[in-house]
Amino acid sequence: QSENSDKSSAESDSETEVEQVSVYHKLLATLNTSPEYESEEEEDESESEDDGESEPEMDSEGSEEMGEGDGGEEDKSDVPDQEEGITATGTAEQTLGQEEADGADTSCDPSHGVIEEFTDVKHESEFSLETNFMEEESGDCNADKQDGNSSQAFSEDPFKQHMDKELEEKEVEKMSTLPKTSSQNKWPRLGQLSFSSALEKCRPLKADKEVDVKQLYLHKPLEITWPRVNKQFLSSVNKPSDPFFTPLQRELFCIMNTYRDLFYPERNALTNGEEIRHAYCLHALNHVLKANAQVLSNNAKRRDQKPGTDKDDYRDQGLTRPKVLMIVPFRECALRIVHIFISLLEVNEKKKIDVSNKKRFKGEFGFDPEEKPPNLKRPEDYEAIFAGNIDDHFRIGVAILQKSMRLYAPFYSSDIIIASPLGMRTIIGAEGEKKRDFDFLSSIEMLIIDQADVYLMQNWEHVLVRFLYVFIFVALQDPQINSVFNKHCYNYMGKVAIRNVPLSGSISHVVVQLPHVFQRLEAENLTSVIDTRFQFFINKVLPEYRDAIMSHTLIYVPSYFDYVRLRNYFKKEQLNFTHICEYTKKAGICRARRFFLKGEKQFLLFTERFHFYKRYTIKGIRNLIFYELPTYSHFYSEICNMMKATDNAADATWTCTVLYSKYDAQKLAAVVGVDRTAQMLQSKKNVHLFVTGEN
Repeated sequence: QSENSDKSSAESDSETEVEQVSVYHKLLATLNTSPEYESEEEEDESESEDDGESEPEMDSEGSEEMGEGDGGEEDKSDVPDQEEGITATGTAEQTLGQEEADGADTSCDPSHGVIEEFTDVKHESEFSLETNFMEEESGDCNADKQDGNSSQAFSEDPFKQHMDKELEEKEVEKMSTLPKTSSQNKWPRLGQLSFSSALEKCRPLKADKEVDVKQLYLHKPLEITWPRVNKQFLSSVNKPSDPFFTPLQRELFCIMNTYRDLFYPERNALTNGEEIRHAYCLHALNHVLKANAQVLSNNAKRRDQKPGTDKDDYRDQGLTRPKVLMIVPFRECALRIVHIFISLLEVNEKKKIDVSNKKRFKGEFGFDPEEKPPNLKRPEDYEAIFAGNIDDHFRIGVAILQKSMRLYAPFYSSDIIIASPLGMRTIIGAEGEKKRDFDFLSSIEMLIIDQADVYLMQNWEHVLVRFLYVFIFVALQDPQINSVFNKHCYNYMGKVAIRNVPLSGSISHVVVQLPHVFQRLEAENLTSVIDTRFQFFINKVLPEYRDAIMSHTLIYVPSYFDYVRLRNYFKKEQLNFTHICEYTKKAGICRARRFFLKGEKQFLLFTERFHFYKRYTIKGIRNLIFYELPTYSHFYSEICNMMKATDNAADATWTCTVLYSKYDAQKLAAVVGVDRTAQMLQSKKNVHLFVTGEN
């Protein structure tokens, strides 16, 4: 048996059984590969009406037991068809594969079926922190000695300050009893910052206008490689005195380097996503290299100690080795992170680092650009999010030791774990499950959650936050994500949240002339909003649309639970409607779109997750109802602008109705702007807005 088939004892037991595949995993599979591709127009005409669709059923109150995918038990015969491969030019796989473009092991290609998880045990001794010592020629040993000889350098290095800090008993008692102190500040690039801390004496956080790379105390070779790796994001606008960071990177890294929790809700896959990824990769790698260098240096000191000397003075390790956990939504994201790590560790073309299992990694996490259908047209943000390999079930351990990197390291021998929420969930398990493994998380010091908004479209319950300090990067303000940051982050150094408010809102991007009616519903509390919204809709909104003259009405529903509840109610009332959700087969989608376009069905129930994963243009919309404000604010303008695809648009009378409550303040502000939101929440009356298409 080959060495590549070996497994670590820590993971072999939990991986021998076939793991349950989430319904979102099946949904993503429809975006990966397909033997045939058809344009949307061809699908509309070619699909047989005899092919049906099968969706999870609930009773009229939506009380069905839901499956793992937050969407219910899916009928076994309703497996989504393979369609629409998604990629983008210039993915990380192309760069990573320059050295090993050929010879990838096809047995580890996700498109060839279920992959048996591989773990590298061959290089265990080479990457062990317990049996290795600092190499003199690496320069790390000298750096460590310099740190020890310079008390100033020792005291100013953020890593040293963080790792050597010991809280006194009085401080711990005060932190648990006294309220947190908070303050507001405005930075040039990040904008409005909210800072809170449980410590009485905590240094104020100020933005650095200019950064000297030496003052960052980057571990070698990062201070040499970072300017070269980050050069692609720098422009001629950057000052000569700060040739290392973009303004955004500089302020983000300034916060991260103080080891505070960070919440940044303005990540954009099109504009700043990659520069943010580079910034947190630099910080994570710097942390790991310094921690490992400290252990290796202390190993050398223990080796040179005289017999009988106490060797327990060096408290440089946790219970387990993994220090950094990085949660990302797709394999392409993990591929790009590993590529950044490799680039940061290679000083120049002549000094390449040794990367174990690189060819296998490329095969499992890469993607063939030729698999993208030539006739696929989607918005730019969609292309950016679903670039490369978008499989959402993965996890991989990375071990780094001086001049070498080990991919597929056993978790207990890894420094960094990169995983998707589903990948972590299937190994951590849940309470009551027999085969679970989570002890490898016991010493995690840094948690990075990137693209957290995507997990709202998958299964938010898979996201767990219980670590020393956390960085969350997300594209929007959302109550669930805010709750994680506010209630489950306990960093004693405090937390920093960027809290900018939208001034205009996405309604300004609506290009069709359309009256917008925002109808407010009153709920006693947050838990009653769901039922209140349903009763408000069926009693006050729906009766106005029952008349046949109000045909071609699309009802946009963000929650799948609400969608099932509405679908069952429409069936019970025998309304003339059709429906499309994330589980609908391609034949059912085409049939529903055709019925709706021709007016054979008066209503179309339409889920947000379907729009997120597919972005089809729905033709024939004349009346639009937002059952709830969309999670992504730009979806509001996207759906409204679909009306321009309607035939005889100039003669049409269009309407748009939006349901909202006071608990939707953040989503409302993202759509209409903060000033209008304040007025709407104070007035408690329905609001009529008219967009001319020139806003």
